[in-house]
Amino acid sequence: MNSPINLQLGWPSPRLFPTKQLAKAATASILDPKIAASALIYGPDLGYAPLRESIANWLSEFYSPSRGAISTDRIAITGGASQNLASILHVFTDPTITQIVWMVEPTYFLACAIFQDAGFADRLRGVPENERGLDIEFLKNALAKFESEINETASTKKLKPAEQYSKIYRHVLYLTPTFSNPSGKTISLPIREQLIALARQYDVLVISDDVYDFLRWTPEVSDSSKKLATMPPRFVDVDRAIGESESWGNSISNGSFSKIIAPGVRVGWAEGSPKMILRLSQNGATRSGGAPSHLTSTFIHHMITSGDLQSHINNVLIPIYSTRYRCMMSAIKTHLEPLGVCVTVGAPYTIPGSSDVVVPAGGFFTYIMFPAELPTADIIARKAREEYGLTFAYGEMFVVKGDKSSAERAKTSFDRGARLCWAWHEGHVIEDGIARLATLLKTMLKEAKWT
Repeated sequence: MNSPINLQLGWPSPRLFPTKQLAKAATASILDPKIAASALIYGPDLGYAPLRESIANWLSEFYSPSRGAISTDRIAITGGASQNLASILHVFTDPTITQIVWMVEPTYFLACAIFQDAGFADRLRGVPENERGLDIEFLKNALAKFESEINETASTKKLKPAEQYSKIYRHVLYLTPTFSNPSGKTISLPIREQLIALARQYDVLVISDDVYDFLRWTPEVSDSSKKLATMPPRFVDVDRAIGESESWGNSISNGSFSKIIAPGVRVGWAEGSPKMILRLSQNGATRSGGAPSHLTSTFIHHMITSGDLQSHINNVLIPIYSTRYRCMMSAIKTHLEPLGVCVTVGAPYTIPGSSDVVVPAGGFFTYIMFPAELPTADIIARKAREEYGLTFAYGEMFVVKGDKSSAERAKTSFDRGARLCWAWHEGHVIEDGIARLATLLKTMLKEAKWT
């Protein structure tokens, strides 16, 4: 019987966790009386101040924003991207005022429940991707149509007290713009600029999961000596560059250490306008219990300032993930492409102006499309799991929950595909998994031919 292979699991593999560096950071923090005294009590609402400063410096160095260094007052410490998404919704939305939550489709399916928890179960709407990462014309038309048809007599009374919740956005857009989960696409700068302009026009809060940005490499080993093309500015950088409207801004960056240290540390950060970040830190749970993950925040601060974190990213994560990525791409080319399977991660977000520069690959995922003559991806996934011990995420999983139009669009697009993750398994296991999938597809193609 085949040993199980899981190409669905979007987790980092445990052998990559920087346990020695964390142990060193924990020891340094706990054995320092001054640090321990502040780390073991309730944390300040905005989070551990030294970590906020070290994150601001670290992000400034990595992103080089056009408006200059990121100030500490733009950063708050969170309990990770998922926890912070819920906090953002608690603070900046109201089910009686916020009209629609727009989600880029295919979407990160576990996020749907977070929006449902916040009272938007019947107001989730999909926005399809295209080769440039996001169909901006679709969103533009959908917003205009919605606003022209909305019942002007609808309730405008907030459920939440106005004096406490002074900024409630009319719409929310959720997306992962760089190395997207699940599609692997990266949205180009022109689309990002258009989206911020649209957000300002329609009072949209763009919630951007920026969790894969640090994991990037050359697609081919032969290109290892080349420079990586500059990543597009994040939405918060675009928003800041053209001036944050009314001082609140229309975007917030959701960052996390789960993919670059370990999920169990439960530490992340939010970046936005100072006014937005201060208000986010005033949510009820934080005011009562202090900043989340306060003790582990001191460990992360030590890892950043000592250089251990960046060293781990550069010398462990990127070399290993790039090797696994190339193993997967090579196996797909060898075993799946001859069967009519294709990789669909969109057009490059930029065209390098020099032969010494290459557009990077990165993140955790790629997306493949199955040949049209095969059954739907859910059937392929079930057979793969039952007959070959192979698990992968299939297209139907990434439909925006409750949006019938998203389900209909999926039937002619991503529903016929699958997300594959290279982060969990070693390269030889990934190759075995792709080979098993190829064996299954060969059998199914033969069956399709004779039916």
